Amino acid sequence: QVQLVESGGGLVQAGGSLRLSCAASGRTFSTYAMGWFRQAPGKEREFVAYIRWNTGNTDYTDSVKGRFTISRDNAKNTLYLQMNSLKPEDTAVYVCAAAAGPPTARISTPSYYNYWGQGTRVTVSS
Repeated sequence: QVQLVESGGGLVQAGGSLRLSCAASGRTFSTYAMGWFRQAPGKEREFVAYIRWNTGNTDYTDSVKGRFTISRDNAKNTLYLQMNSLKPEDTAVYVCAAAAGPPTARISTPSYYNYWGQGTRVTVSS
């Protein structure tokens, strides 16, 4: 089992920045990749970013490219999401997820991931 705990959410004005963290514990050596998803009120969970744990290869949804950066600290078993130039449409609960093996589905698909955190709320005011 892998436990994930997010932090760093909050209220920020449009154009501002936040950095989210996701601390992993448990069987972290089995982590193949991690991702960030978000869910706005009344909407489905949406893929935001992906990182392959060993190589650092990343991928992003188009709406955040150039504004968000996913990274990880292997020694601290922590995942990050640096969010710059935030927009009101970025308002959502952000959730991190971990996958235990190579993709068996598209990396943007929630079903690929085995473990999920509880989420941290991000509110961007206009």
